[in-house]
Amino acid sequence: MHLTIQRDVFMQAVQDVSKAVASRTTIPILTGLKLEAHADGLTLTGSDTEISIERLIPIEEGGIELIQIQRAGSVVLNARFLGEIVKKLPTNEVTLEVSPNFMTRIESGQAEFHLNGLDPDEYPRLPELASDRRFYLPADLLKTIIRQTSFAVSSQETRPVLTGVNFSAEKGFLTCVATDSHRLALRRARFETDNDLTFQNVVVPGRSLNELAKLLDREELPIEIVLTDQQILFRMKNISFFSRLLDGAYPDTSRLIPEEYRTAVRMNAKEFLQAIDRASLLARADRNNVIKFVAEDTTAVEVSSHSPEVGKVSERVSILSLEGEELKISFNSKFVMDALRALDASEIEIQFTGSMRPFILRPVEQDSVLQLILPVRTS
Repeated sequence: MHLTIQRDVFMQAVQDVSKAVASRTTIPILTGLKLEAHADGLTLTGSDTEISIERLIPIEEGGIELIQIQRAGSVVLNARFLGEIVKKLPTNEVTLEVSPNFMTRIESGQAEFHLNGLDPDEYPRLPELASDRRFYLPADLLKTIIRQTSFAVSSQETRPVLTGVNFSAEKGFLTCVATDSHRLALRRARFETDNDLTFQNVVVPGRSLNELAKLLDREELPIEIVLTDQQILFRMKNISFFSRLLDGAYPDTSRLIPEEYRTAVRMNAKEFLQAIDRASLLARADRNNVIKFVAEDTTAVEVSSHSPEVGKVSERVSILSLEGEELKISFNSKFVMDALRALDASEIEIQFTGSMRPFILRPVEQDSVLQLILPVRTS
């Protein structure tokens, strides 16, 4: 392999695919990136067997030549060292030349590195997903869905299926749900498809989705999403992002969402978030994060917390309306702040069915997104 490439383009591609490279692995070749030069350009691949990212750098783009390929070929180079080297090269023109024993010369200006390469034939092959189960989502919508759900996945491996977001589709709508058994995040969105697509129990690891979100900012075209029984592929303009799916049946969360409520409070989301944030200063000091919420009149609610060692705080927060019964309830401040940030709404409605039942937060006059939180039992 022998080629010349623009440093900034090469550096961005290396950073993109390196997101799939594990810092620790028992398979030495997976500490590397596979580089393959061919007639269409240079393809870079990174993988940790759970996530795989493939990035194509075309010969030219927008009438600008990005690569000159003198000789096709391939090699696997250590991802960490390659990334650090390319980042610090002195000029924007980089030459890569691979010898028959995979020793790779990287040259830029007066700087010349020689990296030990590995045999690309030993690198795991990416799956070929031939499936008619495919649909399309705008990149910004997909990123919003990830932001509004993935934070609620479980961090505990005792129930592995809860460390992912459950995707299901019916009648042209995608539903994404995440829960750690203490809270639940749900987002629905319409999608485009070439057929009448229905599926359920497609559980994508939360880590995979968070890494995918980092790649979506530069995408303008809709993302093609392809499903098989064990893999999901997110195909962008020049990037293919593969993730394994989690095994196991995702719990039926629909029964957790109350269909009726006894108390509904409408309020400014930013003001409520700031009040919870202030009250949580003492709640965190007591290491329990518990906030008490009292709704007894139609103009304001009271938010308070108490720490025996530090002190107590209370604040009245103006509300837009109170409908139904008076209420006293306690909850985890972090869970509520996470939910409010995910909703990204100016006005929210909180629906309660009792002091010891799950409650719902949702934007006013919008039913595509909701957050559900279990209260905390206090003496």
